[in-house]
Amino acid sequence: MTYSQRLFDLTGKTAVVTGGAGTLGRHFVSGLAEHGASVAIIDLHAEDVDAQAKAIQSASGNRMLGIACDVAEPKAVKAAVARIEEELGPIDILHNNAATKGASLDAFFAPIETFELDTWREIMAVNLDAMFLVAREVGRRMVQRRKGSIVQTASIYGITGPDQRIYEGSVCNGRPINTPAVYSASKAGVVGLTGYLAALWGSANVRVNTLVPGGVESGQNDVFKQRYSARVPLGRMARAEEMVGALIYLASDASSYVTGHTLVVDGGLHAW
Repeated sequence: MTYSQRLFDLTGKTAVVTGGAGTLGRHFVSGLAEHGASVAIIDLHAEDVDAQAKAIQSASGNRMLGIACDVAEPKAVKAAVARIEEELGPIDILHNNAATKGASLDAFFAPIETFELDTWREIMAVNLDAMFLVAREVGRRMVQRRKGSIVQTASIYGITGPDQRIYEGSVCNGRPINTPAVYSASKAGVVGLTGYLAALWGSANVRVNTLVPGGVESGQNDVFKQRYSARVPLGRMARAEEMVGALIYLASDASSYVTGHTLVVDGGLHAW
């Protein structure tokens, strides 16, 4: 193995991915395992994460662990992290990736003029509060050991405003869509939290970076895909697997002198 190959090698490392059974999460988990890591998959449903863990372990030979956990609950987070370190070993990599649209899509996609505070708080509890809870629980252990890499998923709409013109006639999985203010605000909060933790924990050799995906194809209709793609210099939406390389870079020793960084993977959308 060459020096450059070793930089990206995660053999012997333990990684955690929250939201690991989701649209992007599944690819992130597989990518970490393919590069040698043992991975704990955290998501809400035990059957999903157990099946995913067994399938990847069978294919890769890596140790995998599925954990059902509500990452917005402090006691559940504490118990999950303790179990991971007991069964897989000290956590080297945290991918803080979980996000939600809440219990009601009607409430999530409501106009801001009628958006309910309860829904706002429901989304923030996962998209931002849970980021803090998981980072706090894993990060304090990394600080004690003086090593670790934390990657937090934000969104292109956490660093720039959505163009509302693309949403007229736009549908995803059979229903009209938009980007709610709560989503943008929560993802902007992730970027801010990352910068704070990077500055705080840098002296302990714990790196904290943000991964910012652009729009990923996941069931949107042709109207949305065409309008969104017209805003992107590369002329298309992303494929989910195109986010994995950025995660591996930030998680691995290839980025050993990178912290507090916001890595945007959006086909150039933010350049316009």
